[in-house]
Amino acid sequence: MRKLTRKIYVGDVAIGGDSPISIQSMTTYQTSDIDKVVDQINALENLGCDISRSAINTVEDAKAISQIKKRTNIPFVADIQFDYKLALLAVENGCDALRINPGNIGSKDKVIEVVNKCKEKNIPIRIGVNSGSVHKSMIEKYHGVNVDSLVYSAIEEVKTLEELDFFDIIISVKSSDVNTMIDSYRKLSSLVDYPLHLGVTEAGPLYTALVKSSIGLGSLLKDGIGDTIRVSITGDPLEEIKAGKAILKALGLRRDGIDLISCPTCSRTTVDLPKIAQEVERKIAGINKNLKVAIMGCPVNGPGEAKEADYGIACAKGYGFLFKKGKTIRKVDEDKIVDELIGTIMKDCSDEN
Repeated sequence: MRKLTRKIYVGDVAIGGDSPISIQSMTTYQTSDIDKVVDQINALENLGCDISRSAINTVEDAKAISQIKKRTNIPFVADIQFDYKLALLAVENGCDALRINPGNIGSKDKVIEVVNKCKEKNIPIRIGVNSGSVHKSMIEKYHGVNVDSLVYSAIEEVKTLEELDFFDIIISVKSSDVNTMIDSYRKLSSLVDYPLHLGVTEAGPLYTALVKSSIGLGSLLKDGIGDTIRVSITGDPLEEIKAGKAILKALGLRRDGIDLISCPTCSRTTVDLPKIAQEVERKIAGINKNLKVAIMGCPVNGPGEAKEADYGIACAKGYGFLFKKGKTIRKVDEDKIVDELIGTIMKDCSDEN
């Protein structure tokens, strides 16, 4: 059962409470390069991204936010490291949330100024602690970077905001070590009721990142912990959205998009199933329907699995059987399998609309 946390709004996207678990990513271009950032955010949205984040490193970056917001639809989070003036400028230019740690921006007066500006504009703040930003005092107290130093660093940041009567807070305690990440979020979840942003930080290139993130995020989400996620991948951020959707869909936490299943192949497989599966995956990427599609490579287990799906293909040598809702529709030649399957799905989706 999912833990019921406070509900916080980032733009028009609710995080926490009973709201759907949202997917986030981060742009990779200089934020002042408005055209490229706009194109990237819109591409992320088209794949299913709910919230985008961009690093704000300069005054030009902060001023670009207003123009980016005019040309995009999903909420924009401004990621600030140390300069409180950039945080103020980002809020003035229309960001929907700040990712900032109060302890990193200087004196209490500076923190108060940022908090007051966020109150004025109804802008939430995400506290983001990771293995590289643990407070020195916590490292000394808890003897290194570990679960306790991560969690209590975050709580110390939260208390700073609470003392200023600010409670529109989202928290993350990311680590590149999966076990540390899981244990940190579990402990944090037991201590606070703020919504949690999940992620394995610095998870690596695609293959490694998928494994780490699936284990880390999947374990926590299965426990009912987590309100918004980012799959951190070294590479194209569009892959982060695909991975995030796949993780949520595998756990039954997201209903949009097609769930594609295919067998791993064996010596009974007589067609080029990897090629068929990849082609189907590419062509169904834009179909936003809650469907299960099965691509099976042999006549042994294939028909049974295909019948369990909304649509399916069970292949034999040189041909395949096309299934719909458990019933065989027709026999098709191998070279027409993909076109017949996609054509049937598209026609049915069109008829529904």
